Amino acid sequence: MNDTVALNAPLDELLDLARSRYDVCFEPVTIGDKTLDILQIADLSALLDRLMATAGTEPVHLPYWAKIWPTSILLSHFLHNLDPEGGRSLLEIGAGVGICGLFAAARGFETVITDIHPDALLFTRINILQNGLEDRANVARADFATDRLNRRFDIILGSEVLYLEDLHRGLIKFLMAHLKADPSAEVVLAKDYNRRAERFFSLANREFQIAERVVGYKEQAADGGEPERKLSHIHRMRLRKHA
Repeated sequence: MNDTVALNAPLDELLDLARSRYDVCFEPVTIGDKTLDILQIADLSALLDRLMATAGTEPVHLPYWAKIWPTSILLSHFLHNLDPEGGRSLLEIGAGVGICGLFAAARGFETVITDIHPDALLFTRINILQNGLEDRANVARADFATDRLNRRFDIILGSEVLYLEDLHRGLIKFLMAHLKADPSAEVVLAKDYNRRAERFFSLANREFQIAERVVGYKEQAADGGEPERKLSHIHRMRLRKHA
């Protein structure tokens, strides 16, 4: 079964395909008053260790798409500040397993969840079906540095999508090509506080009005010790010509 066919297959077939590639399990994730079952690689650390141990001279492609990043949880909480009424549409870019887009759909947004990794799309499609969100959420492959989806959205979300400086100019063009020409339309990006991305925001400031907010959170220590306090940035961006 190829990936194109797989994404249109029933949930049981998609789960069989995921299980043929990884040891997986569903884990409940709660944001506000909503809890969703999210398909996860059962032991991501062990998988990373195996991949590194068997690496030869070729680059190792680590499945970072499978990790639920703290900024994605923060951005999902932030969705409570955004109004889904009136059939508002939302696009998530670089979504991994689709946490933000899934919770957006659960809140009532018409949602398209995108990534470039076929297994990220597989996991996201499984998560959509597992949580009964297929009437409001779809998946699509999209490289935000080069692709176009031929439609525009009220909101575009991205969590930790600024890590490659070479993609910044292409990402800005993608955002401009997919954000609706409406004063209320906005891009919301979340990133770790220590990831500066100065070049991106220098370029983006020419086209967008940008409001920045610092949000603190506590991350549980891997050894079970005291949670560590960390910071993230949330940036809200509206096109200058419509602001």
